[in-house]
Amino acid sequence: MRLLIVEDEKRLAVSLAKGLTAEGFAVDVVHDGFEGLHLASEHPYDLLLLDIMLPGMNGYRVCSTLRAAGNDVPILMLTAKDGEYDEAEGLDTGADDYLTKPFSYVVLLARIRALLRRRGSAGSSPLLTVGALTLDTAARRVHRDGDEVTLTAKEFAVLEQLALRPGAVVSKAEMLEHVWDFAYEGDPNIVEVYISTLRRKLGAARIQTVRGAGYRLVAVGGTGAVDGAGEA
Repeated sequence: MRLLIVEDEKRLAVSLAKGLTAEGFAVDVVHDGFEGLHLASEHPYDLLLLDIMLPGMNGYRVCSTLRAAGNDVPILMLTAKDGEYDEAEGLDTGADDYLTKPFSYVVLLARIRALLRRRGSAGSSPLLTVGALTLDTAARRVHRDGDEVTLTAKEFAVLEQLALRPGAVVSKAEMLEHVWDFAYEGDPNIVEVYISTLRRKLGAARIQTVRGAGYRLVAVGGTGAVDGAGEA
């Protein structure tokens, strides 16, 4: 899941980004409304955390502009204001939820997960099944042949990107963009590290390497089982 935080309080934005990254989200952060609108318009985010009082363009205008353009990304508005009028105005512009500062991080995380579940239930099933491997994207749990396999948040995020397109090739660049963030400047070989770990935990035959292109998740066990393994 890829989130965008549009918040001009830089200390708060960095704190939220660190916490959400630890939960397995890919997080981008900007500090003004115009840049937030640009990124939200150009990239497929799963959720937007949008402050109301922003330089350049306030959160109300960012939200209404996105909705007018047909962008249905879930929007959770953040504000230091408090009052029914402000909440009504935020929701009227198309926001999905509203949280007043100061707020509990636990409450924020619960609201984020609720919005993501709501969006998932309106579309595809939260369960992804590839052969004998099942991912519960809402509960963030993985079962192989009926037995639960413990994965870190980042391992789950990498596997989820593969499971969303079973049998199709997912490039390293796509993985970096959706599991880390668009501004990631670390070693791109970090993807190979996580692929190797997933192979150890799930079985090497499940994740194949397509030389020069990327990786694909294939069905092993269950219905439509196949054989074959790849090297990281």
